[in-house]
Amino acid sequence: MTQMTLTFDAISEAAPGPKWAARWQRSWPAYEAWFVARGGEDGPTRAECENALEQYMPELMPVHRRLVELAGGSDRAARFLSTWCPPSYLGGCSLAAVADRDEVRLVRNYDLSPDLNEGLLLRTEWTGRAVMGMVEFLWGLSDGINDAGLSVALAYGGRSETGEGFGITTILRHVLETCDSVAQAIAALRRIPSHMAYNLVLADATGQTASVELSPGGGVRLMPNAIATNHQSGPERAERPAFTRSHERLTHLDELSVKPLDLNQKFLSTPLIQDRYAEGFGTLFTAEYDPKRGELGLTLAGDRWDQSLNDFTEGQRVVTYAESTTNWTNPLQLDGTDWSAAAGIDWQRLAEDYATGRGSPISAYLTASGDVDQAA
Repeated sequence: MTQMTLTFDAISEAAPGPKWAARWQRSWPAYEAWFVARGGEDGPTRAECENALEQYMPELMPVHRRLVELAGGSDRAARFLSTWCPPSYLGGCSLAAVADRDEVRLVRNYDLSPDLNEGLLLRTEWTGRAVMGMVEFLWGLSDGINDAGLSVALAYGGRSETGEGFGITTILRHVLETCDSVAQAIAALRRIPSHMAYNLVLADATGQTASVELSPGGGVRLMPNAIATNHQSGPERAERPAFTRSHERLTHLDELSVKPLDLNQKFLSTPLIQDRYAEGFGTLFTAEYDPKRGELGLTLAGDRWDQSLNDFTEGQRVVTYAESTTNWTNPLQLDGTDWSAAAGIDWQRLAEDYATGRGSPISAYLTASGDVDQAA
């Protein structure tokens, strides 16, 4: 049995520079292997990716150009960082936002294997405004807040079909870089297509809250309550809802009647908290956003880590989760791993097995052309 750990880093870098470049060097070999193995090479060209960014998110073009420069300037890096029509990916979460006359809170549980999260809290001023959030795909966000108090978090929509659109984490980055309010964010979401089904919950400093469902290839459905889990309200059936307990969690959220200051505590208990780390579905962190004050409280395995846009402190926390008997190789932590063999792994089947809890040694995912060191 091995303990499962995840290192969380809090980093502040106003403009893309050496700190981001160091993160790229650490994570790109794993992401590159995933991108190639999942068909990224057969996707849109660099020109098509950059044209899509220019059309839908022109405000991010200077940031994208700078990141590509720091990443070495390759076409593959440019295409990957654009997240235009990327390979599919999975995840799980519970989300809710509550407001009253005095307080607003947006809270999320991030549920996945510790091996599949970057563990990076990043504060930036890339377009001239302060943004703070949890990073995915090296510059996108799974949740975050900006200096206007707008907060947003995502949850996987429950099905793996794809359409022409952007990776959701880049869309969240764009929303926080360009919008001040929930209304402005919804307008942006109507205009920018998502490549997969996702559910978002939003809140702003005025107390406005919302939940929206995004469809693959574009389309937004507004929901009556500012809550979300891992299925959607349309006729399309979610994949593996029994495993993720998506309906149970949504029913629980729908029945909650709490004040904003009490919402975070509800996310730290069943059925919202998940502890099936060995099955690839455990709560890695609970994030509580305070839009009025620009603050974030991260709960990491019971310990609280508070941060603020105006008083951000760099640091690191190493979190230990429940023990696992599954012999996984970590696709995001590179020390000691020979990534020359990564292209020989069936990454799609590995990801699907993570999501369903059917864990196997990494050797079980080798294709005929690959081999991997069992000790990796």
